[in-house]
This record gives sequence, structure tokens and C-alpha cells, in this order.
Amino acid sequence: MYLLRLLLLSLWLFNGAFAQQKNDSGSNTATFSATGYVRDAKTGKPIQGVNIVVLNVSKGYVTAKDGFYTVQLPPGNYILRFSHVGYRPKQDTISLQKTLFREVAMDDDAKDLDEVVVTSETPDRNVRKVEIGVSQLTIRSIRRIPPLMGEVDVVRSLLLLPGVTTVGEGAPGFNVRGGGADQNLILFDEAPVFNSSHLMGFFSVFNPDVVRDVTLNRGGVAAAFGGRASSVLDVKIKEPDATKWGINGGIGLISSRLGVEGPIIKNKLSFLAAVRASFNDFLFKLAPPNLRGTQANFYDLTSKLKYQPNEKNTITLTGYVSTDVFKLASDSLSGQEINASSTRFNYQTMNAVLRWNYFMSKQLNLATSLILSRYQADLSSPDSANAFQLKSGVWHRQVKSDLTFTPNQVHQWQVGVSAIDYLVQPNTRIPGPYSNVLPVDLAREWAYELAAYIQDEWKLNTNIAIIAGLRYSALLNRGPAVVRTYLENGPKEDEAVTSTKSYDAGNVYHTAGGLEPRLAIRWTVGDGRAIKAGYSRLRQYIQQVTNTTAALPTSRWHLSDMFTKPVIADQWSLGYFTNTTDNAIEASGEVYYKTLTNAIDYRDGAELQLAQAVETQIVQGSGQAYGLEGLLRKNKGRWTGFMSYTYARTFLTMNSPYVSERVNNGNPYAANYDKPHTLNILATHRPTSWFSLSLNFTYSTGRPTTQPSAIARVASILVPIYLDRNQQRVPDYHRLDFSMTFEQNPLKKKKNQSSWVFSVYNVYARKNAYSIFYKLSPASATDAYKLSIFGTAFPSLTYNFKF
Repeated sequence: MYLLRLLLLSLWLFNGAFAQQKNDSGSNTATFSATGYVRDAKTGKPIQGVNIVVLNVSKGYVTAKDGFYTVQLPPGNYILRFSHVGYRPKQDTISLQKTLFREVAMDDDAKDLDEVVVTSETPDRNVRKVEIGVSQLTIRSIRRIPPLMGEVDVVRSLLLLPGVTTVGEGAPGFNVRGGGADQNLILFDEAPVFNSSHLMGFFSVFNPDVVRDVTLNRGGVAAAFGGRASSVLDVKIKEPDATKWGINGGIGLISSRLGVEGPIIKNKLSFLAAVRASFNDFLFKLAPPNLRGTQANFYDLTSKLKYQPNEKNTITLTGYVSTDVFKLASDSLSGQEINASSTRFNYQTMNAVLRWNYFMSKQLNLATSLILSRYQADLSSPDSANAFQLKSGVWHRQVKSDLTFTPNQVHQWQVGVSAIDYLVQPNTRIPGPYSNVLPVDLAREWAYELAAYIQDEWKLNTNIAIIAGLRYSALLNRGPAVVRTYLENGPKEDEAVTSTKSYDAGNVYHTAGGLEPRLAIRWTVGDGRAIKAGYSRLRQYIQQVTNTTAALPTSRWHLSDMFTKPVIADQWSLGYFTNTTDNAIEASGEVYYKTLTNAIDYRDGAELQLAQAVETQIVQGSGQAYGLEGLLRKNKGRWTGFMSYTYARTFLTMNSPYVSERVNNGNPYAANYDKPHTLNILATHRPTSWFSLSLNFTYSTGRPTTQPSAIARVASILVPIYLDRNQQRVPDYHRLDFSMTFEQNPLKKKKNQSSWVFSVYNVYARKNAYSIFYKLSPASATDAYKLSIFGTAFPSLTYNFKF
């Protein structure tokens, strides 16, 4: 009720503020607005980042993510010039005597070979925008990156950006500026995604045919976002075509795709649906005998319904569902000294978002969303003597509302509220019919996460702009729950429990929260040059706890409580950005320093999967991450591309008064995802409008690992002895990829479109180490074996079509 009252009070104040129009000098001179949408003339899709210049008065504007624009000027005649990379510039003459609504259609410039490979932003937006540490990718740029086995992958494309790494090939998730994979807030049309990978990490869950653009906030996180301590990945689904029906898809080695979109009621009600499926069992039947029992299949379905009854109201309903099935053949790794079994992994994601956007006036816009996200994981073993099924899941139900108020060209205010209802099912073990395994049913975790924020983008003058925001968030743990009490002076262990207390359903028994300030400053120091600085504090109330380097899809999720404190990240950033006069070449450099409070790691010998109390298996301490990120990009010409370099370090310190809660005797140690040096080079050659060739090279330092220092014999059993954690590293990683794309000549107008993509992943067949494991031998403790996920070159051929 408090958050609702805050929203209503904001509406009342803002309505009073814009009741009387004022110009920047404070006089009562009337102004009018020209508003509307900029769309692709051929597809009708909105175009984000279109540069709008009022030629008469030299004022500039940029369209929003949905292609919407607002131009506020005194009465008179004006010439508006619309420009965007890949489109023919367009001019529109208007007579502004009242508020105007105008649709603008821009034609694709098929003859223009200049292309922005990484970002769809306006040519100098990297310098003009206030945010720091923000990168945007379009699906067009993602398709230029050589794919793995023909699969265009959204998450894999992020690994080319500075500051983004992964613990290894095929590992689920990604790491940003010293954060764990669970510290990234991944949004798919506003719905959070708790597992972003298919096939145990080989591919991402995002169908490229429905993705409009991808934005990664790794440094300057807006006050509207919260709940994770590292970054925000915002993936937007494209708008359905409201004028005509169309079908598109593709046939590839790993998966095939089919999509349809079009109007149910022309220009009012439109629909989009796309399915992607992989049925690869037939490939394993052609493989060596030890791999023929392996299963690796997935499917996902994305849909979007858009209803626009008038110019002020837009209602969308987005749905997403996916399922993965993965089973490793029982003897597929025999002879490799790995104990493999026929364990079957089955995990599912289901999302739904209902969004209402109300364009109240030329100054005020209200967006309200109802969000449902569900993730369920299932692990099973068919062995009759030890058969079991292990189930876990996360339910996320949310309502949020965001209000944008633009009183003039100097300020843009945003306020919003959010309420999340969490339910976490840690693990439930169900024995098989004749199994010796005992049943286990861990207690569910329930909580509310509430938040409210306010933010202002303030343009002090032509050279200095500020984004200042303040967010308040809180977690309210509620029953039903049984809460332990431990000895006052001692570690948290099962043996140290002194009492327990039960709480009924709905009763709040613990709260945690605090303020999260955000600040970003841009100082333009010359034409095409800017210095930016930023600070942000982020709080995370839900985390994935695991004692493996890469979290499995079945890894346990856990809510903060009175024993597990929220992770708090404070980050400072400073960067320099510059472009050449024609924006053909841009360069940037950023440095950052991040501190982590209540960082989480596992205790030595932890058993997390079925622990009744997580706090007895984990430890919390401090962490620090710092680094340097450089980016050089060429945007124009037949050769385009970029080179990024990152130097990054991440250290954790778990120093408790109690020996059992220390790691490495309380001394700092490198985190699992600490990789000091990363270099990425992407080059695309486009000699004609129908053919392009891409090369991608990547290099990174090997990640930390822990190897045994000695071997002990206990009752004729060899037992490895480990000392300090993460003191060794796997070998350095490097790889070269190659792809060619053959498209139809765009100058020849055809109703149907098609393309062929040929690619080779890991051209020189480098056997990069995913992990190092050891054969226990009385003679030596250092007989190391290297496990490679993609130890050879992988060619692929994909056919894409659209009609």
C-alpha cells in the first residue's frame, strides 16, 4: 500500500507540474509536440535509435526502443531530418500549430555497404549517451558472428564484448566484471530467465528469429533495475507485423526454426509465434558405439500478441516455454577416467508477461506489467538399486509500474515500483520403485522482494549531463518456515543447533534491505570525445549455490535470510570515448573497481544438494574486482569489425573467526572465473550486398583450478589431498572461427528471401581444456588429464528462409 500511495502521489505531482507549459527560461510561451513512431517501410517494425534533427533550430532527438519519438517546439514551420545507419535519410516538413501525431517510414538502403557490426545505436551515441559500461547488439550484428554448428547465439555473442567471460566452452551462463553467472539479471521481454542455456550450456535459450535487440548493462545500471549484483542483460522481442502475414525459419545441423507473424485485425491486433526444436538422437546413432546412447534435445516456443486500440494505449502479451532433455551414455566416457552414468537431466522454463503502455500525454507515459516466470529442473537416475528423481524449481511472480515524465528538454524523470513474490523449492528426492535411496523433501523458501526508485536524466548544458537515481529494495522472508538457532559463539553447523521456531504461512520473520544509489556523468571535451564516470550499488537477494566451477541446471537456488546475507556490490567506473569526424572509427577505454560484501562460496567438503540448512555448507566474506577494458571498432567500409581487450582480476576472502568457515586459511584467492587477459577480434568483409565473410579470433587466460598436492592411502583406498583452493590454472584458451553468408541480391525485389550460412567453429582444431582431472596413482599425484568439449573443427551449413 505504501508503494501504491507513492505512485499515486507521483502521478498527482506530475499532473500538477505539466498543467501549465513553460519553456526553459520560465516564461509561459506555449510549446507543441510532434509525436509518433518511426518504422521500417518494408516490415513495419519500429526502429530504435533514429537520429532526429530539427534543421531550423539545430536541435536533436533520438527514438526510443519502440521507435517512439517526441519533438517539443514553439509554434512554427520546421524541417525534421530522420537518419539511421542502414536506412536512407528522410526529411519531413511540419507546421506545428497544435500537437501532431505523425508516422514516419524509412526505407532500407540496400546499396549502402557500410554497416555497424556490433551496435545499432546512432553513429556517435557511444560518445553522447550518459551511461557507462552499456553495450547494445542487434540481431543483424549477431548473425555476422561465426556460429557454432550453425546456431546463431545471443549469449555467445556477448563473450566478444569487453568485460564478459565464461569459465569454459559449453559452460552455462556468463561472467561480467568479476561476478558469478547467477549475478546477471537476464530479462526476456521483462521476464527473468533463471537458466539461459540449452543443451547444458552449448546454446542460449533465445530464438534469434524473434530477438529485436540485446542490451548489456555491466557498468551503469539504471535505477529501474535491481536484484542482481553484476549486470543486466535486457533481451527484447520484436513487434509482430501489423500489416501483412509472413513466415520465416531455418534448417540447421543442430536445430530447425519456424516462425509466423501477421495481423489478426490490420494495424490493431497482431500476432507472432516462433518455434525452435532440436532432435539430435539420430546423430549419435552415427557416432562411435560409446556415444550412441546419448540424448541431447530441446525445444522452445516464443509468442507475442499486440493490441493497439488507439494511439495512446498498447497492450502486449508475451509467452515463452522451453524444455531440455540431456542424457549421457553410460559408457560414453569410459577410458577417460571419468565415472559417467546414464543420469538424465530435464529442465523447463515458462514465462508470461502482460504489459500495458499508456501514453497519457506528450510529457507523461505509464507502463505497467504483470510477470510470471517459472523454472523447474529434474534429475533422475534409472539404476534400479539406486533409482531416484531429484526435483527443484523457482517461481517468480511480479507486478511493476514505471512512470516517465519529460517536462522539457533538460530533465527526464522516471519513477517506479515493483513487488516480487518468490517461491524456491530447493530439492525433493523421490526414490524409485525398488530403490535403496531414502526420500528427502527440503523445506520451501518464501519471500517478497519490494522496490521503489526515482531517477532523473539532467542535461546541465551542451557538454555535461547527469543521470542520478536512487532505488530502495527490501526482502521479506515469510512462512511457512522452521528457523534454527545456533550457538552464539561458534560456527553454523548441524551439531550447533540449540532450538528451532516455526512460523505459519504468510508470517514475516525476517527483513533485509537498503538504499541503492546510482550515478553517471558525461563530460564532452570536444567534437567526438567524452569522459564518463559512474557509480552504482546493487543488492542481490536470490543466489545459486554450487560447489562446481560451472553451475549445473539442477544447481540449488537459495533466498537470503537471517543467516545468508544479501550480496552487495559497489562499483566505480571511469572511461574515455572518442570517434573520428565521420564516426567511421571509434575507440574507448574503461577502468573499474568493484567491492563485494557478503560474497558467497562453499565450505571445504560441502554437500549442497540435499543439505537441510544451506548456511551450514556455505561461507560469506568479501571480494574485490578491478580491470581495464578497451574497444576499437571500424564501422564503415567493406571491412568492418572490432577488437576488444580486457584485463580483469577477481579475488575472494573468506576469513571467519572459525576454522571450518575459512577458505585458504582466510587469505585472498582467485575466484573460479578469474581470467586476467581476454582478447577478441571480429572482422567482416562485405564485397557485395549479397555476400559476406566473417572471421573471429578469441584468446583468454586459463581459469583457476585446484589440483591435489598429495595422495593418502586409507584402508587400501587412494584419497587425494588438497591444500589451497584455485592456486593453479588450466592452459590458456584460443580459437579461430570462420563463416560465409550468401544472401539474395537485395537490389532484385523478390517476395521470398533466403540465405545460406556456412561456418567452421575452431578452424585449427585446438583442444582447449574445459577442466583438468587426475588419475589416482600410488606413484604420483600429478597424472593430469585434459577434458576438451570441442577438441576439433566443427563445420556447419544452415539454410534460412522468409516469405
